[in-house]
Amino acid sequence: MFQKKKNNLNEQKAGSINIVGEGTEITGDLTTKGDIRIDGRIQGNVISQAKVVVGASGEVVGDIYAYSAELSGTVSGNITVGENLFLKMTANVNGNILSNKLVIENGADFNGYCQTGVTDTNSIFNAKERSSGKEETTA
Repeated sequence: MFQKKKNNLNEQKAGSINIVGEGTEITGDLTTKGDIRIDGRIQGNVISQAKVVVGASGEVVGDIYAYSAELSGTVSGNITVGENLFLKMTANVNGNILSNKLVIENGADFNGYCQTGVTDTNSIFNAKERSSGKEETTA
């Protein structure tokens, strides 16, 4: 009656941090509920319901969908963020940006179109699922 419920080991905690280290290459989409830091290379989409950080040595060839993001490396693809997107001085972005708030430091390279003022984070992930043909139900 008063037993503690065990967590499912396969279920990722929302507060967890994932790291793709320098020298690591991933081909395919990466999906996480927690934060992720990318210092290696990902060829595929990055989908996070938390924060995405692309370090100065990091590279993403694909789209990024996240709650928030901080970019110092290279992104070749569209970026959709529900809250704040920071482009640091070493960032190089080739693609369109859709976010609530956008901060671009002096020295950052951005080639594309941007739209700010987007506040509905759920619609970002729903649009991603519809565009990929995958519908996911969460409780």
